Amino acid sequence: MKVRGIIFDLNGTLIDINTDEGNEQIYRSISHLLKYYGIRTSRTDVREGYYQIMKDQRRRGGEEFPEFDVVAVWREFVATRAVRSGASIPKNKLAVLPHFLAELYRGISLNRLELYPDVREVLDALRPDYRLATVSDAQSAWAVPEMRMVGLDGYFFPVIVSGDFGYRKPDPRLFATALRRMHLPAEEVVFVGNDMYRDIHGARQAGLRTVFFATGQGQQAMDGVEAHYNIYRFAELRAAIRFFEEQG
Repeated sequence: MKVRGIIFDLNGTLIDINTDEGNEQIYRSISHLLKYYGIRTSRTDVREGYYQIMKDQRRRGGEEFPEFDVVAVWREFVATRAVRSGASIPKNKLAVLPHFLAELYRGISLNRLELYPDVREVLDALRPDYRLATVSDAQSAWAVPEMRMVGLDGYFFPVIVSGDFGYRKPDPRLFATALRRMHLPAEEVVFVGNDMYRDIHGARQAGLRTVFFATGQGQQAMDGVEAHYNIYRFAELRAAIRFFEEQG
């Protein structure tokens, strides 16, 4: 097999991340902040409103594997609560507030954000010889700055984030978009992920060879689905790529 490109999942594969969306400080802080914009709300309303809008957004999308847009969720929340409160928010502030609320939400929920061991060294070794890309079930408002925080910005093209499309893995369109932007056929690309359903099953359905990185995050097994190669430390990825290249 001629390997010309490698696509990576992001969180749980390259980045070891832990968040706590049940942290009440998230919703309390946002409710307090919105008072300065004339919006009267409570932490309970913020929490319930956020998840209800997210649920409605996914349903309206009509996708088999629906994804939400976190900035659009906060835009709708601000708009509805401003009307209810009789608040008039200046246009310049209204333009940036939803994105800021998405960042605030994520920042307070974040407990851990770091690369798995050997990730940077392996990527540095692979980058001269292969086109590297990422396909991640995530939100650009979170994923892009988080990649920058752990030093991964600039490694990948394209960066495919499900929140920008309205559907998530294992939807084959995400993999197809990455391949199209890489200008590579599926038979010359390997996908590396940590979730047996969304990553491995999805990538195999799209015609890619697969490497399962057993980090303990995500779905670890699926009936009838196996990766072409399994690794237990990220440093083993180089051996996996050699394995594919040695196949006829």
